[in-house]
Amino acid sequence: MQIKKLRDGLLGAALSLTVAILLPVATTADERTLMLYGDSLMAGLGLSAQDSFAGQLQQALGDDVTIVNASVSGDTASDGLARLDWSLAERPDAVILELGANDMLQGRSVDTMRQSLTAILQRFGDENIPVLLAGMRASPGLGTDYVNAYEAVFPELAAEFGTRFYPFFLDGVATDPSLNQADGLHPNAQGVAVIVEGILPEVEALLNR
Repeated sequence: MQIKKLRDGLLGAALSLTVAILLPVATTADERTLMLYGDSLMAGLGLSAQDSFAGQLQQALGDDVTIVNASVSGDTASDGLARLDWSLAERPDAVILELGANDMLQGRSVDTMRQSLTAILQRFGDENIPVLLAGMRASPGLGTDYVNAYEAVFPELAAEFGTRFYPFFLDGVATDPSLNQADGLHPNAQGVAVIVEGILPEVEALLNR
């Protein structure tokens, strides 16, 4: 009798576990999915998952928001466009778009970058997905003409598509050795904390749109 009760109890527990795995988790109307669509600055190159931008932003936003990090280190704007269909397989409620830094570092055509970002923003618009566009600044060593043309792309596209706009993703962090990793390009954990603190109000406004 005891063996039968034990067997029945184990069977019941196994069935309960199977149901819990197979059935979808109930969500509330307040729960939202935020996609990060960028390059290594958002992918968290050189950082732990907890210290990365995604990890620290998740902690700041809380459990009502699920972050999907669809960022890929090394991506240019054209690379981001090439993988957009695949990345949107699971439709997010909102997107932070941060691409273009590698275009600048590689000295790529500003016009090509603009065309790719335009196509990405158009796709998000077609899907009715609100976007926060994060801008970037160019190295002065690339020359005044390139810097001016490059830096104009982001505010102009934000105005064209009516997206929320954060002018400089690395605001308060760029060129500060204490907030960057040894390469001088990628923020360390402290630098990420500065970025999250600065961009958080815009992210919250995006999610409440």
